[in-house]
Amino acid sequence: MRLDFKEIKKLNNLPQFGSRVVVAMSGGVDSSVTAALLHHAGYEVLGVTMKLYEGKKSGTKTCCAGVDIADARATCKKLGIKHYILNFENNFKESVIDDFIESYINGQTPIPCIKCNQTVKFTDLIDFCKNLNSKILVTGHYVKRVESEDGIHLYQANDNLKDQSYFLFATTQKQLQFLRFPLGHFTKKEIREIAEFYDLDVASKPDSQDICFIPDGNYRDFIKKNINGSSKTGNIETEDGKVLGTHNGIYDFTIGQRKGIGVGGISGTINHKPYYVLDIDTNNNKVIIGPKENLKKYYVYLRDLNFFSKNVPSQKFDAFVKVRSRRNLISAKVKVSSVSKKTGIVQLLEPEFGIAPGQACVFYNNLKKVIGGGWITAGEKKFK
Repeated sequence: MRLDFKEIKKLNNLPQFGSRVVVAMSGGVDSSVTAALLHHAGYEVLGVTMKLYEGKKSGTKTCCAGVDIADARATCKKLGIKHYILNFENNFKESVIDDFIESYINGQTPIPCIKCNQTVKFTDLIDFCKNLNSKILVTGHYVKRVESEDGIHLYQANDNLKDQSYFLFATTQKQLQFLRFPLGHFTKKEIREIAEFYDLDVASKPDSQDICFIPDGNYRDFIKKNINGSSKTGNIETEDGKVLGTHNGIYDFTIGQRKGIGVGGISGTINHKPYYVLDIDTNNNKVIIGPKENLKKYYVYLRDLNFFSKNVPSQKFDAFVKVRSRRNLISAKVKVSSVSKKTGIVQLLEPEFGIAPGQACVFYNNLKKVIGGGWITAGEKKFK
């Protein structure tokens, strides 16, 4: 396999060969290959793994657990580079886990990976890198970084199936100055081939899929264990107020959910269609259910907008948007508050189902460049 390190350096605006760089290593194939590429290009690579929680299970599709730390250490040993383990458990609990629990208690659907990027990974870890006199922090994210006079921009990765630009919408210009993402120019298939080329033990390791601090994927049980029995029971109702059942806590539900609602065996509202969670009324502790077509939304309300350009786009602009990481891009019109520049309304030109507060809405242009994005506060069928 031919690897042009000069081209990799140019595409990613990397520092001079021989410079000290830190690679965030989760123990997976992506970050391992990132370290291998930079090491063989001639950089002084330092591998850093964050210990974020007390992982007690192995063989799960998560990251940053005990087995993953061991894999990262083994990769560094094979490459002959230094490896650091940073205990960020307290920071991670306060910034990510506590926020995750609180969000579900408040009827929201959080994205802990974005919160981790915003806090522990791109603040605490960057600070550590600077203390090591590293020029940059390099990660295994699949996204392309491009510098221009208008700022540093992110583009969707070449591999559409692995693109992670959605999870980086809240990254700041200051953080982007220090960050590099070389894998955005590769496909996943190519990364695994490079791992085999360098004889890395993680070449065939499965990708992480679950929330890292919930290895079994059961977030409901995780929340129950961490709220000390303080959940409140309430009603499960139709939109017209008909009570069909009760729940043991609204954290058990997310908008768009179909399975596990707890009213199985009851016929649907129209032609026996199945029920979906349409809304979570936190003020009255109610879960509102109905047919799928009632999930249809055309307007999305946002807070905490972040834009990558130095100049905030005009108050109104056309864009393609994603409302969940694995959704397709949808044509939309974005309106930004002329007062705060931090809130906005997105009008979808085709309906989306399951718009959930706590998720992110990310804006792209027709060249797959990330314009910016914000956190969803509500979705509506009609303009309020």
